[in-house]
Amino acid sequence: MPKKVMAVVMIAVLAFSLAACSSGGGGDKLKVTMVTDVGGVNDQSFNQSAWEGLQQAGKDLDIKVSYQESHQDADFVPNLETALDAGNDLIWGIGYKLGDPILEAAKKSPDTKYAIVDFAYEDTPENVVGVVFKQEQPSFLVGYIAAKMTQTGKVGFVGGMEGDVISAFENGYHAGVEYANKVNGTNVEVIIQYAESFTDAAKGKAIANSMYQQGADIVFHAAGGVGDGVIEAAKEQDKFAIGVDRDQNYMAPDNVITSAMKRVDVGVYNVVKDLKDEKFPGGTTVVYGLEEGAVDIAPTSDKHVPKEILDEVEDLKKDIIDGKIEVPFNEDTFNDFVNSL
Repeated sequence: MPKKVMAVVMIAVLAFSLAACSSGGGGDKLKVTMVTDVGGVNDQSFNQSAWEGLQQAGKDLDIKVSYQESHQDADFVPNLETALDAGNDLIWGIGYKLGDPILEAAKKSPDTKYAIVDFAYEDTPENVVGVVFKQEQPSFLVGYIAAKMTQTGKVGFVGGMEGDVISAFENGYHAGVEYANKVNGTNVEVIIQYAESFTDAAKGKAIANSMYQQGADIVFHAAGGVGDGVIEAAKEQDKFAIGVDRDQNYMAPDNVITSAMKRVDVGVYNVVKDLKDEKFPGGTTVVYGLEEGAVDIAPTSDKHVPKEILDEVEDLKKDIIDGKIEVPFNEDTFNDFVNSL
């Protein structure tokens, strides 16, 4: 074969190969990863919900997704560096504990996009988006349910680690109980304790057992993996528990009466879709609540919660969305709320 002809053939083969690589090999696919907090990707709660949202985005939007799992706070920075080195287009930090590490990483790598769940910066960099939820709203609803369903007049709340996010769960729940007390002329008491952990299921079980022994018959947890222990205690004591973040009824179908759902999966999915559509909302904080359909009570609530209570909850949702009820999210707003009743 003449050299010129061979050269033309070789060029054609090379061009065909490159075309095949770019079209069939997924070389241009977006890459998105997430760094979990210490709860891990299988916490049956917050991180797992985020990963489910990312996996769904991977399927629907044809992007490459992955995660880096953190087992201690010291893992955050190296995990973010690993995510950067892997050439990801968007790097998520799941949970407020990653607020500072994400900010530092974003400043060092302004050409890479970052997102953070449960953290709002005062001055958000252009390559970062914050995603926060009104977790006090579903907490208010499950607090109302707990106050209506308790047979003992005592209910419990188990928090993970103290901070703004879990405070919103606590105060929203407590406000829901107080609202029910006001409306129904009851005097239901709330027992509150923090585990100072998001992973110690044994501690969650011990706290819940103590609450049940003190007379509580329904305990709500907002504590990540600690909540696994709360639900285990409910099963063993034949009492009720309220789940968090995801619908946790499957963990104890006879004992988890409802869950305060916080759809982290929806927040993650939507931001990834915005990135795919070249509408990344950098420099902003996206807020999700009842109005956006990203928080609610669990769909399995009708297994245990009477219809008349669920109907009342629907009315409460409307009042919250319409601004007639402003659900408190910290101690100060809780005190104002109670004083207004």
